[in-house]
This record gives sequence, C-alpha cells and structure tokens, in this order.
Amino acid sequence: MPAEWALHEATWLTWPTNRITWPGKRLKEVEDIYLQMMGALLPGERVHLLVPDGKTGRRILTALESRKAVTRNLVLHRAKTVDTWIRDYGPIFVKKVVSSQQSVVRKKMLTPDHRLLSTDIAFCKFQFNAWGGKYADLARDNGVVPKLEYLKNFRSWNIPMVLEGGSIDTDGRGTCLTTEQCLLNPNRNPKLSRKDIEARLKKYLGFRKIVWLKEGIEGDDTDGHVDDITRFVASRTVLTAVEPDHSEKNHEYLKENLHILKSERDADGKKFKIVEIPMPAPLRVKEGHSASGRLPASYANFYIGNAAVLLPLYNHSNDRHAVRILKDLFPKKKIAAIQCSSLVFGLGSIHCVTQQQPACPAGRPA
Repeated sequence: MPAEWALHEATWLTWPTNRITWPGKRLKEVEDIYLQMMGALLPGERVHLLVPDGKTGRRILTALESRKAVTRNLVLHRAKTVDTWIRDYGPIFVKKVVSSQQSVVRKKMLTPDHRLLSTDIAFCKFQFNAWGGKYADLARDNGVVPKLEYLKNFRSWNIPMVLEGGSIDTDGRGTCLTTEQCLLNPNRNPKLSRKDIEARLKKYLGFRKIVWLKEGIEGDDTDGHVDDITRFVASRTVLTAVEPDHSEKNHEYLKENLHILKSERDADGKKFKIVEIPMPAPLRVKEGHSASGRLPASYANFYIGNAAVLLPLYNHSNDRHAVRILKDLFPKKKIAAIQCSSLVFGLGSIHCVTQQQPACPAGRPA
C-alpha cells in the first residue's frame, strides 16, 4: 500500500445524499464542502465521484463549472450508496513494487486507455460492517465496490476480514499505524488474534511493521480510527494530535499515544520524527446524537492530494496554527483549508470521505 503522498491517478468520493447523517440545511453545507474539495483536487488528478443518478451528476458539473473547476478530470459513476464514507467501504489500492529497469520497460507497454492500468495496480476489498455493527443501514455499503464496472479493470482480492481504511495509515515503506481500540475490538473480527490481524495486514497490504497506538479521540464512533489522531506525512515523519488541556478526556488518550510514538521504530528500525498538532476546541451536539455530545473534530483528518492538501477547519483559534503546520510540512502543495463543522456533524471529516488511487509505478498514464 503506497503512502498517501505518493503520486495519485485519482481520488474517489461519494456524493453526500443522506439526510439522516446531515439533516436540514447541513446537507447543503456539506455539498458545498464537497465542491470545495473537488475544486482543489481536480487540477492535479482525476476525481472518481459516485452519484445516485444522472440528474445529480449534471447538477454537480454545473456547480463546478460555475466555480471554474477543471471538470475534464471528473469521472462520474452511477451507484446506489447509503452514505459517503468511501474511505471505509471502498477499495484499498496497492501497487506492485518494481525496479527502475522494470519501470522503463513497463512504461513503454502502457495502453493509452487510462482506465486500464495493467496488473501493476490492484486493490483489496475488506469487509465493512458499519464500525462494529453500529448502523445496519450503512452496512449495506459493503456491496458498493463489486458493482462498480470501472473497478473490474483491476486485479482484486475479496478478503474475509473486517477493516476500514480510516483505521490504518502507512508510510509506503512497510510501516502501518493503527489503534488497539479499533482493530482489536471484538465487534470487528472476534475470532482473530492480534497476531492473526498483523499477518493479514502484512500479507495483503505489504506491511512489515505494525505500530499499535491505544485509544482514539472522544466522540469517534469508529472505535478509534487512527486517521483522527496520528498520520504519516513523510518517510519516518508522523503528525500526531495533542491536547494540552488536562481537563479534557483526549489529553490522556493522546498523551499515551505520543509516548508510544517516541519509543517506537519504523519497519527499518528508525526512530520517528514527531510533529505535534493541537486539537480544536470541543464541538458538541444535543443529547441523542450518536457522538454522545461531542463530535470527532480533528485537524489530523486531512487528505494529501497531488496538487493540494485538504485540511479541515472548525471555526476555532487553533485553525490558523493547523494551517501553518501543514504549510511547513507540505511547502510545494496548496493547503486547501475548508471549514468542516457541518461535515464532522456526520461523525467524520475530509479523510473519512476520500480514498486515493495510486498511479502505476511507471508514472501516471496520459
């Protein structure tokens, strides 16, 4: 599995339509967030967007054209989906590692049809049970990938193991970040031990070392997805969330994870360079919301595209600090800072609704 900053062929998204996830005016606000995301991504890569029907697709194209977006890079796929969390129910792409000499040979053999990326790119389809069986209706999205005609161009493996894309992060060199709270939770794979899970991650995604953090953040109904707390931003460099306020529950959770990172090593036995990023102030909702009063807002839930990094903001004073940190980490990319208070109301943010498709090892097809 390549690192997220490796060259993409495309980013996958699912257009938001679920009015239970985003009631009232929030759905319209989330649609605007999607248009901002696509506007930032399209200059640098294709965007594969799942839409419910042609009418919706035409409406999206019109909206993007009015914003002067690069719509020639947009590819629409009609698909019946329940919700937008394609990071968790979508394909997890992998690529064949080849030598530089092999890359030259294969580059000459590439077809001009960009949809046929040869056997150098494939994907794994893990099972999705809506975060431990919490939402029976959303679990139906486990059946989306097999119905997408485009994906039939790729070699793939249907893996009998529950795994969401947001629960793992990699440096592309064999190191995986994850949390015990999520992957060892009995609501995912009750018959698999830690050793069993590690063996499957190594077999199917090419990992050599699994770094186990402990707990995720408060309000995260995914049982501690790592993409809300700690992310690779370069080889041996991790960005991790911290909470200086001792009165917050996240203070101890994130402090323990930071301690683990300081003592851990990557797959090559090297220490991590650690960059800390603060948490935004708590975003709370009324009783009855499944986040138990707090939303899982985090700056760590950013997405690295070819031309831009999509950074969620939450109308807090730490927003500016987060932008500065990401600018320092990605000086050659545009930092597309997007207010995401409405998006995270659905219990996820930018990284949760995106999924990268890597370019083939010989370089991006024309």
